[in-house]
Amino acid sequence: MLNVVALNGRLTADPELRHTNSDIAVTSFSLAVDRSYSRSGTERQTDFIDIVCWRGTAEFAAKYFHKGQLVAVEGAIQTRSYTDRDGNKRRAFEVVASNVHFAEPRRDSYGNPDSHSNSGAQSGGAPAISNGDNGDFIEIAGDDDLPF
Repeated sequence: MLNVVALNGRLTADPELRHTNSDIAVTSFSLAVDRSYSRSGTERQTDFIDIVCWRGTAEFAAKYFHKGQLVAVEGAIQTRSYTDRDGNKRRAFEVVASNVHFAEPRRDSYGNPDSHSNSGAQSGGAPAISNGDNGDFIEIAGDDDLPF
């Protein structure tokens, strides 16, 4: 069986970090995802898709993602059934995210793209490599020191 989802959309609200009774981190948010097609003469429609993240992915999303930000999500669709307050049986569909990614460049406090990006070079043309722990880049002195 195959259940794989890849989405690219904008957050409709800031994700909020919660914890279960057994102290497991969980974050839920909704992505606004434009459909890839539209009928001629009509506006493109948008789907609002519920996303759930657990543990480290939940903490990452809650810390770094904000309303309106373009993000990419990898995961799987899950369904669950429940009874609402009026006694009606309901079914919820959501994507359980295995990975969440930034899908646009970081912006500084003025809304301009940050000078550090994932393009492989910093301004000035020197090669850069991620130090792996906080997303910042360090400059490498010469081409002979590159790990690839």
